Amino acid sequence: MARIIAIANQKGGVGKTTTAVNLGASLAASDQKTLIIDCDPQGNTTSALGFPKDPARRTLYQSLILDEPIERIVLDAQVEGLDLLPSDKNLVGAAVELVNMENREYRLKAAISGIRERYAYILIDCPPALDLLTLNALAASDSVLVPIQCEYLALEGVSELLDTLMRLRRTINPALAIEGILLTMYDDRTTLSKQVAADLRSFFGGQVFETVIPRNVRLAEAPSHGMPVIFYDIHSKGAESYVQLAKEVITNAQKRVGQGPERTDQGTRTESAAAASAGVSRSAAGPTAGATDVGGTTSGSDGGSSSTGSE
Repeated sequence: MARIIAIANQKGGVGKTTTAVNLGASLAASDQKTLIIDCDPQGNTTSALGFPKDPARRTLYQSLILDEPIERIVLDAQVEGLDLLPSDKNLVGAAVELVNMENREYRLKAAISGIRERYAYILIDCPPALDLLTLNALAASDSVLVPIQCEYLALEGVSELLDTLMRLRRTINPALAIEGILLTMYDDRTTLSKQVAADLRSFFGGQVFETVIPRNVRLAEAPSHGMPVIFYDIHSKGAESYVQLAKEVITNAQKRVGQGPERTDQGTRTESAAAASAGVSRSAAGPTAGATDVGGTTSGSDGGSSSTGSE
């Protein structure tokens, strides 16, 4: 049965879409049949996998609102072992229409229940908001992967997100766990990136992935060619990082074998993470003031500043 991972952060531009596309492709390349669900009305994941906008195409909207069987909507992502459940702008309307529907938080969970056995992993690319679409994604998921840009402003929303996860565990999805915190847009030439990474590892410990996603121009270029970076430039640092992330996700899943579908410490770890996140946010102002040597070191990478932000 598939492990369902929501890729969520209410802050935009932190690399959710890039992570969904490239982690999904890397898992598929590792012989793990994977489905990517584009739950963002912007449809960037859909276009990044080579599907241009098409008003005639059936999307997640038809499944959530019109009860269209999801098997009729899933597309072959043109990568062996990788499928896509596409999105389009109609999902904006779905967020409104869901409000008055019965079991509105569980519509996505019910929709994918029939195909869960077909995949090893299902990745859900969430919109940059804590709305009903994100709520559906979190209600359907086993865990949450949280991409965080290596800048202090990106830390501010983490405590809010983790606080929301705690409430969801109590009310909607008791099994929801934290898959991991992923550092994105990392530039090892800057003191700022190093400080943010060090602070996050200090507060969150083992919940932070060892793999770090660097700023990389190839990651920014790949979506315009409609393909994951491992097929655009397998030798780029971005491709190597997502291949490594896929291995880490698979290894973590293997460690869970024999421990049951849930780990008894997940509630405590989620609450501890929320408290730690609040501490990170409060401490952000201090180190920022001391990072006076950042400005001169980042100018050379500005051209790739959106390298993981195909959102």
